[in-house]
Amino acid sequence: MTNLRIGDTAPDFEAETTQGKINFHEWLGDSWGVLFSHPKDFTPVCTTELGYMAKINPEFEKRNVKIIGLSVDPVDNHAEWAADIEETQGFMPGYPMIGDTDLQVAKLYGMLPAGAGETSEGRTAVDNQTVRTVFVIAPDKSIKLMISYPMSTGRNFNEILRVIDSMQLTAKHQVATPVNWEDGDDVIIVPAVSNEDAEKKFPGGWKTLKPYLRVVPQPK
Repeated sequence: MTNLRIGDTAPDFEAETTQGKINFHEWLGDSWGVLFSHPKDFTPVCTTELGYMAKINPEFEKRNVKIIGLSVDPVDNHAEWAADIEETQGFMPGYPMIGDTDLQVAKLYGMLPAGAGETSEGRTAVDNQTVRTVFVIAPDKSIKLMISYPMSTGRNFNEILRVIDSMQLTAKHQVATPVNWEDGDDVIIVPAVSNEDAEKKFPGGWKTLKPYLRVVPQPK
């Protein structure tokens, strides 16, 4: 089982998807990426998730983020499932879905143990319940976020958008975002920036709550 951590390089792989064979790193190119996984096709919670991701995909595209799903079932099943998703959720997934029938990607990303076998056949959703993780990957292919969910709880993809907004903002400016931050809220000047440098970066000034806690309006 791979023990991935934030900052590690996202493992590269080749896989069949609903949009043809891909090499993951090549497919990502210079974009950010969201890889989100599912334990099995035709499962209720995942059906709602895939539909919602299809609905808000334009928001990810605006942020230069590519979405890709993964389920351990075959790609042919994904196509049938996509029709159910469109019928029940009102949106057809326009992003690729990986068919991980040999469990290669699930193992590579630490979502299943090495001893899980080499085929999806005969495996139930409960067998694959740990294949419920969201990975956010930066253009340099480093992992920036990992969140795993239980099968009974639908994921909050608005939160994933919020985190991506924060990461893209903080990568550009030397700031961090406080608890419950939303786009447009005040941010925090990181401790590595001296007051002297902060005066150049934030000429409008800031509020010092503590020497290590300096609050400033969100930079544009």
